[in-house]
Amino acid sequence: MALITCKNLSLAYDSVNVAEDINFAVNKGEYVCVVGENGSGKTTLMRALLGLHKTKSGDITLGEGLKRNQIGYLPQQTPTQRDFPASVKEVVLSGFVGGMGLRPFYNKAERDRAEKVMERLELSDVQNRSYSELSGGQQQRVLLARALCATGKLLLLDEPAASLDNHIALKLYDIIEGLNKEDGIAVIMISHDVQSAVKYADKILHMGAKTVFYDKADYLASDDFKRLSAEKGAC
Repeated sequence: MALITCKNLSLAYDSVNVAEDINFAVNKGEYVCVVGENGSGKTTLMRALLGLHKTKSGDITLGEGLKRNQIGYLPQQTPTQRDFPASVKEVVLSGFVGGMGLRPFYNKAERDRAEKVMERLELSDVQNRSYSELSGGQQQRVLLARALCATGKLLLLDEPAASLDNHIALKLYDIIEGLNKEDGIAVIMISHDVQSAVKYADKILHMGAKTVFYDKADYLASDDFKRLSAEKGAC
């Protein structure tokens, strides 16, 4: 059974339809990129997968024992969040909060897991620094580490490389690819960068006038890919 399945899903925002007839499934270890025009409902879809946005119709089904509080989520970062006054370690540990219930303190297993995640993402040396003092690339790695503390199965990433320069963005993409290929964590990533999407992903969910779920090879041969590539190239 797939980790997450969408069947005949329709989404609306402020009573306005933003996407209809969405059908796709993501299995363990798959890497799916969500691409499309601005306003096509990409972020609304991701919030619906997390249970943060009510669907208009259709079904979202979780499988393989996955629960919504076991999905790691890296949202788009706001200017206010960039100035968050907490240490790197505190931000990373906060990824466990959704699964703690009423327990007020982190346990040893959670603290050990946070240490391993920070080491994996090359954050150990800055774990006691203020999050607000870090570079944009370091902050994104901290938020990715927080998302990893919530899950060992599925990451949802909303434009994780937005606002990063090309070199730092490529490093972040490489880290995400490693988590997918080496650790077997499934990834659903929204990206405005269609070239990176087709480089890293196994499958592509293209959202627009019609939403289509493609294997990579089929997407590369599609009119959707050619049109979106031309539009992004003209920006």
